[in-house]
Amino acid sequence: MDPMQIVLVILALAGVWAVVELALVLRRTRGVIASLDKTVEQVASTIEEARPVVAKLDGVVDELQPAVAQIEPLLKQATVAVEALSADLVEVNGVLRDVSAVSGAASSASNAVTGIVDGATEKVHKLFAKPRKAEPAPASPVLTDASEPVAEVSDNAQAPLAEEEAETAPRQYFTYAPAEESDHE
Repeated sequence: MDPMQIVLVILALAGVWAVVELALVLRRTRGVIASLDKTVEQVASTIEEARPVVAKLDGVVDELQPAVAQIEPLLKQATVAVEALSADLVEVNGVLRDVSAVSGAASSASNAVTGIVDGATEKVHKLFAKPRKAEPAPASPVLTDASEPVAEVSDNAQAPLAEEEAETAPRQYFTYAPAEESDHE
């Protein structure tokens, strides 16, 4: 065999191999195309099923447009109402401050009047007080300043102790300051 015949045989074998490969590629291509056709059909059927849903959603959106248009005025009215309520609360806060100031002044005046009356009563008591003999009296607790404990006093020492206490220590009244105001504005 000469070299030319060998080359022709190799070329013939390569041609047969190429034809076989081409047939295999065409077969695979047909399978892929068939699968692609099925997928396209499924997508088309899904789109057909989705069209009524999309149409209903369009109708719902069209129905919601008037409601959405009404929301903005409602929000404006709500804002105005909240601002009015806030202004009213500020006025109420001012009134409460005034009431607190008036009640504080009344309490101070009441304390001053009580102090004057107590002082006058004490002076009158001293003016008309007579020395007393020790009389047996039932034992009662003597109340002192809130920071001191209550002590029992004997029968003989009770009257002089009460007079000494009235002369030396003025009565104490406790007033409570108004609660702190908070600014929530």
